[in-house]
Amino acid sequence: MAWNSDKDAAGIRVLLSVGLGTCMSALDASVVNTVLPVIRADYHVPVEVIQWVATTYLLIMGSLLLTFGRLGDLRGHKRVYLAGLVVFVPASVLCGISPSVEMLIAARVLQGIGAAIVVSTAPAILIGSVHSSRMGQALGLQAAMTSIGLALGPSLGGWLTDRWGWRTIFFMNVPIGVVAFAIGLRNIPEEKRLPSLEEAFDRIGAFLFLAAFLALQFALSRGNDWGWLSARTLGVFVGSAALGFLFLRQETTATSPMLHLALFRNRLFSFSVGSALVNYICMASVLFLVPFYLIQGRGFSAAKAGLVMTAQFLTMVVAAPVSGRIADRVGSRGPATTGMAILAAGLFILSAMNGESPLHLTVIGLMVTGVGVAIFATPNNSAMLGAAPPGRKGIASGILATSRLLGMATGISLAGAVLAGIVGGRSAHGIPPDRVFRAIHLGFLAAGLMACAGTALTAARSERRTP
Repeated sequence: MAWNSDKDAAGIRVLLSVGLGTCMSALDASVVNTVLPVIRADYHVPVEVIQWVATTYLLIMGSLLLTFGRLGDLRGHKRVYLAGLVVFVPASVLCGISPSVEMLIAARVLQGIGAAIVVSTAPAILIGSVHSSRMGQALGLQAAMTSIGLALGPSLGGWLTDRWGWRTIFFMNVPIGVVAFAIGLRNIPEEKRLPSLEEAFDRIGAFLFLAAFLALQFALSRGNDWGWLSARTLGVFVGSAALGFLFLRQETTATSPMLHLALFRNRLFSFSVGSALVNYICMASVLFLVPFYLIQGRGFSAAKAGLVMTAQFLTMVVAAPVSGRIADRVGSRGPATTGMAILAAGLFILSAMNGESPLHLTVIGLMVTGVGVAIFATPNNSAMLGAAPPGRKGIASGILATSRLLGMATGISLAGAVLAGIVGGRSAHGIPPDRVFRAIHLGFLAAGLMACAGTALTAARSERRTP
C-alpha cells in the first residue's frame, strides 16, 4: 500500500519526528535494564534497591501519562511534546553524573516525567496525521522504531559500559534528544482547534490517579520484604484500592474528567486494554530476568549479555510493521491472539534455562517472545485506538501508553520480588548462580501461564476491521 497522498507524505514526516522521541525513551529503558547488575555492583546495594533505578522510571511515566495526555488535548500536543524533550535531556545528564544511587533514582524521576510527556503525546500526534485505513501501518512503523531503540539498548549499552563505564549510557540521550527537538519543532503541525478555556484540567483526578498508581507499585515492590500478607502490605494495597475508587468517582462527577470512563463500555476497547497489560507484564519479566541470568548466573560480560538480548528486539523490528499491515486487511483479533500464544511459548522456553543450557536456547526463547510481542502489540493497539470515537483519540492514546507502562512497572516489580525472594539481600558478595537459575525458572513459568490467560482474553473480545 503506497504512501503517495499529501496527507500520507506529511504523516511520514510526523512519524519520523515523534519516532525519534519514542525511540529514545525505549532505548533508555532497555539499556538500563541490561546493565542493572553492573550498576548494582558499583554502588554495592541489594537487588531490591537497584530495581528502583528501572522501576522508578516506569512508575513516574505510568502515573503521569493520562495527565500529560489530557494536557496535550487542552494545550496542544506539539507544545507539550517539545516540553517533554526539554525535561528529558537535562535529566539524562543528571543520571550520568549521579554520585550515589539515591541521586540516580531521583534523576530517573525527572527522566520519567519527560518520557511521560513524550510518550503520551506521540500516538495522538501520529494518528491524526494518517488515513484511518493506514493506522495499523503507521502504528506498526512507530512500533518498529521503538523496537529499534529496544534493540540498540542492550548491545550499545553493554559496549559503552565495558568501554567507558555505565554512566555513558545516559549521556548518549543528549544528541538524540536535541535532534528530536529540532525535527519536531520543524515538522509537527500546530493544532488548529483546541478546546475552549472553559474545559478545565481535572487536577483532583490527576492527583488521585498518581497516588493510587504509586501506592499499588510500592506495595508490589515491598511485599516480599514486608510479607505479602503482612498488615503493612495489605494496608498499602487497601489504600491503593481506596484511592482508585475515589479516582473513578471523581471521573464520573467531574465536568471535564481526565479519563472518560465511557470508553470502557466498548468491549473491544476494554479487552484490548486488559490484553495489553498482560502482554507488557510478561515482556518486562524478560527484560529484567534475562540479564541477571546471563551476567550473574552464566558470568557473561555486559557487552555479551547485551548482544544476546538484541535477538528479541531485532525480531520485533521486522515483525511489527508486517503485523500492522495484516491487521489493516484482516482485522485484529486473529493476529493479536496468535501473537499472545507465541509469547507464551517463548516464555516457557526461557523457563527451561539453567547453568548447562546452550546459548542458542536463550536466543531462541528471546526471538520467539519478540515475535509474539510484535505480532500482538500492533493489531491490539490499532484495534484499541480505532475503537475510540474521533473526539477521544488523545485520551485513548494516553490509556494505551498507561497500560504499557503499568504493565512494565508491574512486571519488573513482580520479577524483582521473585528474584529477591529466592536470592536474598546479597549485594557485595554476589548472588549464587543456582539461586538465579531457580528464580529464572519460577519467574518465566509464572509469566508463561499469565500469557496463556492473556491469549484467552484476546480471543474472547469482539472483532473490528479498520475501514
